[in-house]
Amino acid sequence: MNERFPGLHRRGFLAATGGAAAALALTGCGDTEKTEPTGGTPKRGGRLRAAFAGGGASEILDPHLANLFADVARAKALFDKLADYGPDLSAQPRLATRWESNKSLDRWQVTLREATFHDGKPVTARDVLHSYRRIADPEQAFRAKASLEPIDLDASRATGERAIEFVLKRPTAEFPNILAAFGAYIVPENAGKAADFDDRPIGSGPFRFVSFAPGRSAVFRRYDAYWDGAPHLDELEFVVANEESARVNALLGGQVEYAHELNPTTARAHEGKGQIEIVRLRNSAMQAFCMKTDRAPFDDKRVREAFFLIADRQELVDGALSGAGEVGNDLFGKGYQYYAADLPQRTQDLDRARSLLKQAGAEKLKVTLDTSAVAAGFTEAASIFRDQAAKAGVTIDVKTGSKDSYWSDILDSGTLSCYRSGAMPIEAHISQRLLTDSTTNATKWHHKDFDALYQQAQSTRDRAERTAVYERMQRRLYAEGGFLIWGFADWILGTARSVRGVETKAPANTLDWARFDKVWLA
Repeated sequence: MNERFPGLHRRGFLAATGGAAAALALTGCGDTEKTEPTGGTPKRGGRLRAAFAGGGASEILDPHLANLFADVARAKALFDKLADYGPDLSAQPRLATRWESNKSLDRWQVTLREATFHDGKPVTARDVLHSYRRIADPEQAFRAKASLEPIDLDASRATGERAIEFVLKRPTAEFPNILAAFGAYIVPENAGKAADFDDRPIGSGPFRFVSFAPGRSAVFRRYDAYWDGAPHLDELEFVVANEESARVNALLGGQVEYAHELNPTTARAHEGKGQIEIVRLRNSAMQAFCMKTDRAPFDDKRVREAFFLIADRQELVDGALSGAGEVGNDLFGKGYQYYAADLPQRTQDLDRARSLLKQAGAEKLKVTLDTSAVAAGFTEAASIFRDQAAKAGVTIDVKTGSKDSYWSDILDSGTLSCYRSGAMPIEAHISQRLLTDSTTNATKWHHKDFDALYQQAQSTRDRAERTAVYERMQRRLYAEGGFLIWGFADWILGTARSVRGVETKAPANTLDWARFDKVWLA
């Protein structure tokens, strides 16, 4: 996955680096709706085999280098973070039980729960600081490095065995986001080099290491002393199957009980048929067209609004996603914390679109739409939107680019392109993609007053007041932003009928995605 441009790649990690949008809470706790496991009382025992696309012989178990879905699923089985994302992408406490800020929001006190590593040693403040300093090493390319940037790790210190004072470089109301950042796993103080994770990695997660064959399989065993309760399973095995057909066939043939990343056609073929169970994780991937706001014709906000109104979102969902998703409303993070759900659902209005284009002097507009087979539905969405635009008098030339260079090329070239992103907090989407100095500002949205609103939100302690600021920012994006967000795709899993306890309301890469410590075999 291209680190500069996080997106939903076929074998890639689903979301960008960065913090999670979280409530400012003294206890760090939040009310999170959970789906109760079905199938009766959990049963202990057995080995669950889970098939994922992998990375070949170069795979490693260093959690700070986790990039692929398989890497992350293995990492969360072996390791823990201080916090993780709930279904609404707010930070939920894990190894941290409490976080509290000073009045200026630039110092945070974090309290750790009583937890142990697999060798029986307690998880301490020293382990946390070591882990974060390792991630922040300027000589390394660890995934969570950018997320930890607001922390002054030289000034931060342990104030007790299970207490840490984090000193920040600037006020950060969303500090719990950092604790939940992708890849910010806690490792023992004596674990430093990547080689330390090759033979017998030690974490504080629900499973402990048994064996690992890169590109083939990994076997983990229940850790009975896990702080959140011992897993129901005796063992968990990750099996590498790069092709979707191989994962499906292994599931149908009984070689595995869990298959990750299925396509909508497979889901339709097997859903409700009784042989396997299909699990749809809603709101897992944003689907959009990206308009460059710094160049013609999209430097005119009337043209951008016209394109918003050209889109028939339901047709795009039905055609490009085979119906496996729901319509978007030109805002990222539908259903996530801070989402401006009160804005009216935008629908196709070709007459208004033509009027806006006429006002902008773009009645016979011709524009190139860059797409690629780099992600499912991209080429289909481009063709569908081309036909929709023709009804408003707009000629779209669809240009299909290389899968290898697509993500890097579209950042700085062209005017209109297909875009996709996995689940991440709204705050992180704004900070990484919509500020003047954002490293992945694909729409070239550069507005100092918008930047100032983000800083205001980060400096606002009261949650209701902060929510109001985020709503102002989203209203601005809804009216004149560069992301035409037409849908949100489901992420599809398959399981054997014997599998119970798979969470169904967790977008991919949130806490309860690939949560194998809560799964059991009936």
